[in-house]
Amino acid sequence: MAANGGRTTRHIGHTLLRAAVTLSMVVILNFILFRVIPGDPAKLLLGGARVSVTAEQLEAQRKSWGLERPLVPDQLVDYVSATLHGDLGYSFKFRGRRVAGLLLERLPATIALVGIAQLIAIVVGVTLGMYAGWRRGGVVDHITTGASLALYSTPSFWVGMLLVVIFSTALGWLPGYGGYSPGALKGSLDLLLDYLRHLVLPVSAVALGLIGQYVVVSRAAMSDVVAEDYMVTARAKGLTDLQMLMRHAFRNAMLPVMTLVTLNLGYVVAGAITVESVFAWPGIGNLTVEALNARDYPVLQGIFLLLGVSIVVANLVADLTYGLLDPRVRQ
Repeated sequence: MAANGGRTTRHIGHTLLRAAVTLSMVVILNFILFRVIPGDPAKLLLGGARVSVTAEQLEAQRKSWGLERPLVPDQLVDYVSATLHGDLGYSFKFRGRRVAGLLLERLPATIALVGIAQLIAIVVGVTLGMYAGWRRGGVVDHITTGASLALYSTPSFWVGMLLVVIFSTALGWLPGYGGYSPGALKGSLDLLLDYLRHLVLPVSAVALGLIGQYVVVSRAAMSDVVAEDYMVTARAKGLTDLQMLMRHAFRNAMLPVMTLVTLNLGYVVAGAITVESVFAWPGIGNLTVEALNARDYPVLQGIFLLLGVSIVVANLVADLTYGLLDPRVRQ
């Protein structure tokens, strides 16, 4: 018992140490990456190539943003210190706006979009995949597998455009642009209903691709479990299908599925950049496109830092969860 507890403690300690090292590398890489991209941020701040500026104006602009100081160690130390204090700097494009404030402003829309899509995909995809794997070779298995592979291989932005053409442009059933209608009253039930109507198409575009992914993974996991010797032994002992499924098959088949779920949840904060662009959804993904077009380095740094942290945390949760579900991982 004590040995098992020691192995569990070591497993958790090693997992946390790996996460801390990875997170440190993410912060440093995030600092370096956006300082080697071609283009002068100071000139962009003054209007880019369309505006003629003097060398004195460029120098003043660089000083105001601290860009004239050495990258290492001055700018690096300042960046790491500010990041640890939650200060992600100020946006170039949205002058006077803190990057942290912009991210917090856009984050709820992205969490609503991708979070709801993930929940729908997990319930539908895992259920269909598990059933197809349990009844492999049947009609349902062939139909489900074919449809899921088609969904999995189709770009979500293309699905989004198709949904807009059919349900918004042709039929006029649902809005295909933005997060709410201009005439919706703030604080009213109509605004909530309008917001939900705007969510339907982008959520569907993201969820359909994820459903295909979950079906493929869960079906493969269940098929592997069904072929195991202990399942043959369980059937020989007279266990019913439901007993075999609940006692043996489902838990073991959920190991790779849980890993996929936790890793996918790490991408919730990043949003679906292409889908948000198609629907002009006011989330992190759309903000990424705006920042890229404007070469807004502080905002891009903040977004990629948020993405990196969320993925590291998701991997941490996946490792710890996998260790709890499968004791062999802790050995």
